[in-house]
Amino acid sequence: MLRRAFRAPAAAAAILFALPAATAPAQEIGGVYAVKGTNFDGTTYRGKATISLTDSTNCRIVWETGGATSVGICMRNLDAFSAAYALGHSFGLVVYHIQPDGSLEGVWSTADQSGAGTETLTPQAAQR
Repeated sequence: MLRRAFRAPAAAAAILFALPAATAPAQEIGGVYAVKGTNFDGTTYRGKATISLTDSTNCRIVWETGGATSVGICMRNLDAFSAAYALGHSFGLVVYHIQPDGSLEGVWSTADQSGAGTETLTPQAAQR
């Protein structure tokens, strides 16, 4: 019985040490994106998002949509990309799935509100 008790923590430690290696770098995700989304009530919005890398896996994101600016932190893990954001006194979360063409398709929500919206970020060509 004592041998089994030591195996589980060793297996858990092995998994924890392997997690950082499974995280894909954010380097491929930085840049400017066109934003197209839907609000909780189905109305649509458009704008721009800028993703700036802060290290190999983490980043900052700024959305400019509908005359408002929201800021957040973000992180990539394999084909998932998530961001937590602040808009005025509200906080929210968006979870995207990275598409083969580099676009990000996601769903978002705001704390203490019912429902979810959708959002697609499409990478924009670099300005020369």
